[in-house]
Amino acid sequence: MAIIVYLETENGSFKKSALEVSSYGRKLADEKKTNLCGITFNSSDPFKIEKYGVEKLINIKTDHVFDAKIYADLLCKNFRDLGGTIFITGSSADSRFIFPIISILLDASYATNVVEFPSSISPLVLKRSVFTNKAFVFTELKNKHKIIGILNNSFGIFESERKLEVKDYISESLDSNVQVESIKEDGEKISIADAEIVVSGGRGLKGPENWNLVEDLAKTLGAATACSKPVSDMGWRPHSEHVGQTGKPVASNLYIAIGVSGAIQHLAGINASKCKVVINNDPEAPFFKAADYGVVGDAFDVVPKLIEGLKKFKSR
Repeated sequence: MAIIVYLETENGSFKKSALEVSSYGRKLADEKKTNLCGITFNSSDPFKIEKYGVEKLINIKTDHVFDAKIYADLLCKNFRDLGGTIFITGSSADSRFIFPIISILLDASYATNVVEFPSSISPLVLKRSVFTNKAFVFTELKNKHKIIGILNNSFGIFESERKLEVKDYISESLDSNVQVESIKEDGEKISIADAEIVVSGGRGLKGPENWNLVEDLAKTLGAATACSKPVSDMGWRPHSEHVGQTGKPVASNLYIAIGVSGAIQHLAGINASKCKVVINNDPEAPFFKAADYGVVGDAFDVVPKLIEGLKKFKSR
């Protein structure tokens, strides 16, 4: 009975999270001495996943825009056809819509926010982040079918090449309850969800005309840019950059917050990040209690010096 991984794509290319999911699935398949198969949608370069241990890939060809119910139905059909017992996915917004539906269709146990390789394979016991990343819990999955949702950047990416067989699955036209009137690209150079480093700005930057501080630091670090909810609400930055409990979740290796006070909703959305750095001139800002490193100072003085120092370090 195979282990199946759901490999997300963006504009036909595998997301970074897909490589992490594959790496996790490969290790689990080796432990259970079984095959690793993948399912994806509209991949333009399916053989790229070969380096990460997938042995068979179903590439679903569909012209449907994202519809969680349709995607769940297609994934379930192919999961069953492949003889799957364990389904592994990432923690993107799309996955969080799709896989609760799949868990019902398959009568499967579903563990979200998994942060480590299983501590026990039989029974399957998983370490999960809970209470907005303030605690951990160990969960045993008991149903015949099991779903593992991995938190981004929690396992890492490891190459383990296998001979890959790719099969296209042409989806028939299905009725959808979703009607799309228009699609607008958010213009992100680096996806917040996949970024290893995120630089975020808040109201402490005083206005959109000062956003070059965030962008210059992000460019120096090769990072994605983000913002707090008040910043996007005031129109300083697009809503696609809003991170937090009501925005995009962030699980980066490094999260730098400039002029962000640290409201509880913001902290809940970024707590999964491994290292949090805050720059703020208010020593009482709530973010300092959650940060790994803090700099009390004026961002307009601190950030240019930080950029200068990083450029000197990189030029060595």
